[in-house]
Amino acid sequence: MINRSKDFLRKRVEEDLKLGRYKKIVTRFPPEPNGFPHIGHAKSISINFGIAKEYGGECNLRMDDTNPTTENIEFVEALKDAVEWLGFKWSGDVRYTSDYFLKLYNYAIKLIKMGKAYVDSLSEEEIREYRGTVTSAGKRSIYAKRGIEENLELFARMRSGEFREGEHVLRAKIDMSSANMKMRDPLLYRIKRADHFRAKDKWAIYPMYDFAHPLSDYIEGVTHSICTLEFENNRDIYDWLIDTLELKPPRPYQHEFARLNINYTIMSKRKILELIDKNIVSSWDDPRLPTIAGLRRRGYTPEAILNFCEQIGVAKANSIVDIAQLEFAIRDDLNPKVPRVMSVFKPLKVTIENYSGFEDIEASYYPHDVPKEGSRVLPFSKEIYIEQDDFMENPPKDYYRLTPNQPVRLKYAYIISCQEVIKDDNGNIVEIKAKYYPNSKSGSDSSGIRVKSAIQWVEANSAKKIEIRLYDRLFKKETPESIEDINPNSLEIIKNALIEPAVIQDRVNDRFQFERHGYFYRDPVDYSDKRPIFNRVVSLKDSWAKKIKKDNRRDRNKPKKEHIEGKVAPMSREEENLFQIYTKKHNLNKEVANTLARDIELSKFYQEALKEFNSPITIGNITTNEVARELKIKKIDEVKFTPKYIADLAKMIDSETISTKIAKQVFEEMNKSGREPTKIVEERGLKQINDKSLILAIIRDVISKNEDNVKKFRDGNKKLLGFFIGEVLKASNGKANPKIVNSLIIEELNRAL
Repeated sequence: MINRSKDFLRKRVEEDLKLGRYKKIVTRFPPEPNGFPHIGHAKSISINFGIAKEYGGECNLRMDDTNPTTENIEFVEALKDAVEWLGFKWSGDVRYTSDYFLKLYNYAIKLIKMGKAYVDSLSEEEIREYRGTVTSAGKRSIYAKRGIEENLELFARMRSGEFREGEHVLRAKIDMSSANMKMRDPLLYRIKRADHFRAKDKWAIYPMYDFAHPLSDYIEGVTHSICTLEFENNRDIYDWLIDTLELKPPRPYQHEFARLNINYTIMSKRKILELIDKNIVSSWDDPRLPTIAGLRRRGYTPEAILNFCEQIGVAKANSIVDIAQLEFAIRDDLNPKVPRVMSVFKPLKVTIENYSGFEDIEASYYPHDVPKEGSRVLPFSKEIYIEQDDFMENPPKDYYRLTPNQPVRLKYAYIISCQEVIKDDNGNIVEIKAKYYPNSKSGSDSSGIRVKSAIQWVEANSAKKIEIRLYDRLFKKETPESIEDINPNSLEIIKNALIEPAVIQDRVNDRFQFERHGYFYRDPVDYSDKRPIFNRVVSLKDSWAKKIKKDNRRDRNKPKKEHIEGKVAPMSREEENLFQIYTKKHNLNKEVANTLARDIELSKFYQEALKEFNSPITIGNITTNEVARELKIKKIDEVKFTPKYIADLAKMIDSETISTKIAKQVFEEMNKSGREPTKIVEERGLKQINDKSLILAIIRDVISKNEDNVKKFRDGNKKLLGFFIGEVLKASNGKANPKIVNSLIIEELNRAL
């Protein structure tokens, strides 16, 4: 078992158990049922349910249903469904804050009798004005002087529905000069003249979140009330209520963690609802949305989402996570699971003139490095379809697919060559006449013909017509601010794509890798055998990153150094001197030294980092790769990292505290958030595993789960070594020391079985 570093929440739980503060850990997931849950809720679900499970406790699912105007049963069901789909089970029945309305009301009565709460009749604008500012104290309402009996009478009349909305509120009497603005006599109850989806018209007043939340936690016996950082200042109210009401222990405590923010998307349920109302997206389960229902419909798996939540960790400071990390998680989950199949999105007919008859070709569903077996039958005849992009009449250099002068292999089948190009009246290519080579069949090729690539195809008569929905990022801007930032190309529909027949006949798999196109999922709402529809879950590679990089390069205004086309511009005397120092004194390789010497800004950054930690080679490599990449698109005063941060990163690499692979992840987060690398490593538990016994345990676990591949390795398939190394690194979340893995794994593979 991997000895993972504990995050600060788990450390607190362990400390509380060790000190005997609680006999049993109880957490809760308390969403408001005013919309569908999103990926941010998935993180909260994984934390609350995960901690309860790890420490033998319980996690409650509680609907925070205190606003009757925005909540309904549809949202309740969506929340329940999300928790169950992610693989968790709440303790007992679903709980509702509305279950405790009478108890909460009685707690309010107690505060009034203690002189700690009063009915205020100021308007909303006056309350805001009286609250003061962060630099000036507030002023208490004149209505705070009301006596206890008058407050009790008014509060009872508020409950019975005698007043209009906004006419009165119930406030706590705390401190109008508190540095924490939340503590300046916060609202506890307000009047709402609306029917509740559960309580109907029984109540005319509803508790505020800050009042209902801590007391509901206490009523349920919650020990650790875990919420996101925006509620940090609310913790003082939480503690004040529990302490002032003198509630008997054990009492709950609030703990905050950083909420999940992802670029190129929005998490606000209000903004998502706006997108739905304006028909920019179809519904809460639109596959472009970050809702759990949307991700599920798109084809994401619970495992991918939970792995993503685990990988980003539990932090104390807010930051923005790159959506590419979420996309990596689903690729990583699907890659070893799903069958590979062939599809053609833009069909071009090919007639193989010298082929007659019909045959079935058996083809594997999985590549050799995937420890899974399975195959399907590919019908083959003289009429097939290939992708339009797989043929070019006048190809550029390095085009390796079919051309009039270049044969190509049909994957799993034969080599063909072009004999004639058929065009329509507009000059568009509509058909290729080809010939095949009978002795070139894949797996038994004796033709002697050399080809540079294999292309996809489907047999014309048996291929099935499908609709493809290609989803991309919903926003074109990294931090979207309005609907103006919508990506107009977030959905592309291809109506007449073709797929091999085995996919439609398959009743076991619902996700596939369409080779070269990405991972796809049968749309669970619109799919039917008569109208097969597939959603693209994710592309095979992060093509968006390349686009952004290209755009950034196009936009940057840095002057280019003058050079002679085809030749390297000669160094100046100063650059030559630096080059000699970097190669001879710092022992940098010539490429790194050349890059540094020719860039004054980069060279200065490198030298500043060396003053912090003398490791020329490591710092040189980071500077000429990661740092240089950022300085191509940003000015030095725009980057969020410093030379000291790079030095600290190099120090952790040299001491083998982290691997070079993890260092890249740390740099990316440091680049986005400006946080110190040591804190990132500590909080996310990224320290490299150097203990040979721990790594050996991981290796043996991987080997025990892949006995078929172990046998293939021992029988001579040494290519599988890379597979096993990758699985070990994956099982350790990339933290196992690669040197130690490499030194141990071959011996263990040969010893296995």
